[in-house]
Amino acid sequence: MFSLMFANWFFCAKNQVLLNLPLEITIIEFRILKAKQRIFAPLMLQPLDILSIAQKHPMMQEELELVLEKERQIPGSVQYSIRRYNKLPTWNTEDVGMMVYHFKKNEPTSNYLEVRFCLSGNMYCKERESECGHCKVGFSKNCPEKTQTVDVLSFRYSPTHLSQFVKGKKQSSFTDEILNFKHPSSFSKMLPLCSRTRMVLESLLNNNYTDSLENIYINAQTQMLLLYSLECMLGDKEEEEGFSCKFLANEADREKILKAREILLQQIGEPVTIKELSRKVAINECYLKKGFKEMFGATIFDFYQGQRMEHARYLLYEKGLSVTEVSMMLGYSSISHFSTAFKKHTGLKPCELLLR
Repeated sequence: MFSLMFANWFFCAKNQVLLNLPLEITIIEFRILKAKQRIFAPLMLQPLDILSIAQKHPMMQEELELVLEKERQIPGSVQYSIRRYNKLPTWNTEDVGMMVYHFKKNEPTSNYLEVRFCLSGNMYCKERESECGHCKVGFSKNCPEKTQTVDVLSFRYSPTHLSQFVKGKKQSSFTDEILNFKHPSSFSKMLPLCSRTRMVLESLLNNNYTDSLENIYINAQTQMLLLYSLECMLGDKEEEEGFSCKFLANEADREKILKAREILLQQIGEPVTIKELSRKVAINECYLKKGFKEMFGATIFDFYQGQRMEHARYLLYEKGLSVTEVSMMLGYSSISHFSTAFKKHTGLKPCELLLR
């Protein structure tokens, strides 16, 4: 009997990190947990659904009224889904986030890093696409087409996509292990929703872009979401710490850096030099480069090039444009230069993507 209890205790302690349970868990609690795992074994193979975690009380499937659904499934790119549900008055839903690291050593193509979020209390206008009369004239609060929503967002990053952030870099941190899929075991971790993460999520829900411009915008926002999620998970940087670049304490200077990012996204097919960019936003080049790197976690060139190649992937795969058409749209004078840049970013030649 003693050896059985010791075996149970040892198994529990060994798996405490993976299960994220307090080490002082009792034998009774552990047995209850194991019983639940046996009952729900098929469900436990996958990370818990974020909506189930956010909802304090069980909800019936028939209660879920979907008011908006968006998905993108492009090989090698960020795959995402946005689902907005009509919120019933009886629902008690918390805002939650989760990071899922999925790793299989012998099946590298199945690896992925995913962030999931559930937000409650946002408003959605059912006539948004046509911009209903109330919203158009600024009476959105009185709009009869508006409904309160519970929003579920999921963003899945492939190893191919993440490799751009660690390529040619010596691994020195847990972040690098995650981005390069060198961490040896899968895990799920709840994420706190800081104000920066909320701002990105709300911008994804409420932007008015469509078609290609929407794709460019979402590509940029998903990169910020990854940065903030990793910071939240690892605790590398507390929001209250502020900026290491002192001039960024000035709101006007931060706005200039944000404006520079907007210009880069607007001119995705018209390359702009750093000198031109600094003049457009009225800040010197040195401040622009340092501030951009600190605020967005990438150099201006790396950010811009990454966005161009992600948009190229979208135009090739989703829109069915030819390599020649895409290279011209993105401002390349040579198809070979475009193909080289595309392969450097994605690991594939443009023609290879079309065959997938």
